[in-house]
Amino acid sequence: MEKIPMTRRGFNALDEELKRLKTVDRPAIIRDIAEAREHGDLSENAEYHAAREKQSFIEGRIKELEGLLSLAEVIDPSRFSGSIKFGATVQLTDEDTGEAKTYQIVGESEADIENGLLNIRSPLARALIGKDEGDSIDVKTPGGIRSYEILSIRYV
Repeated sequence: MEKIPMTRRGFNALDEELKRLKTVDRPAIIRDIAEAREHGDLSENAEYHAAREKQSFIEGRIKELEGLLSLAEVIDPSRFSGSIKFGATVQLTDEDTGEAKTYQIVGESEADIENGLLNIRSPLARALIGKDEGDSIDVKTPGGIRSYEILSIRYV
């Protein structure tokens, strides 16, 4: 199986979610199912069916997280320097609008564009990899081609 790159922060967040699901959410849903069973006829018991559906979701997410964490390759971006690679925090300016944006290139499972965490497999991240400060890039987006200038690269 192919290793999944992620930052220490991303790994820890997934690990914390897994621990919460196993120690808090799973026991709570088991109690909810037992309580719903006490209400009698299961065929028409909406609480029971809702609890079983939630249990199915929790168990599926636990399996997903265990798989991700078992394949995780934790990468420490602070060891890097130079051109853009995984873990880089990049400040860009949109050459059309002048708007400045800052992104950190992270693994797929920890990506959150609203918080500046850019999926390494995204078109923008792929265009940035290997580039240096001062370079310009063109990225094909659903809204057309966008041009960006790389203002700074940091590894934290």
